[in-house]
Amino acid sequence: MKLNDLRDNEGARKGRVRVGRGIGSGLGKTAGRGQKGQTSRSGVSINGFEGGQMPLHMRIPKRGFNNIFAKDHAEVNLGAIQKLVDAGTLASGGTIDHAALKAAGVARGGKDGVRILGKGSLTAALSFRVAGVSAGARAAIEAAGGSVEVIEVVAAADKHAAKHRVAQKARAADKDAKKSAAKA
Repeated sequence: MKLNDLRDNEGARKGRVRVGRGIGSGLGKTAGRGQKGQTSRSGVSINGFEGGQMPLHMRIPKRGFNNIFAKDHAEVNLGAIQKLVDAGTLASGGTIDHAALKAAGVARGGKDGVRILGKGSLTAALSFRVAGVSAGARAAIEAAGGSVEVIEVVAAADKHAAKHRVAQKARAADKDAKKSAAKA
């Protein structure tokens, strides 16, 4: 067999239908769109439109909601942290934070930081610097001889807004300084 002999099985790749190419093709003239009207023309978006009747997606009752103010924490259990310490992936010495847990592969996502949960057991004395910790996890960490420092994680949007406010204040101060210099 040669490389130039390689090809798909017959019928594996179906060619696209070329519509509007004459009577003999069976898809000439109206090109399978029927006669006149909205759907025979281009630019129609009537998915879910039921002729003015209340559409199905609006008749069905809705449940629940999405809280746009909810914090997005990466949740890590104590048992998973203990496994990493036993395997030598996490150092039992320094402070364990979001970056360390992310590098170890247990904290996925969590744009608002890491939250430690109490599932599993912890025997190593570790110090944590995280965005949140459950009461049971805090008790287990302190019982093992460790410590927990809860920090406030500032979202990227909040950082941008704060930076913008500082820049605005600086521009206003420059403007005032120029006015006072012009008067003097």
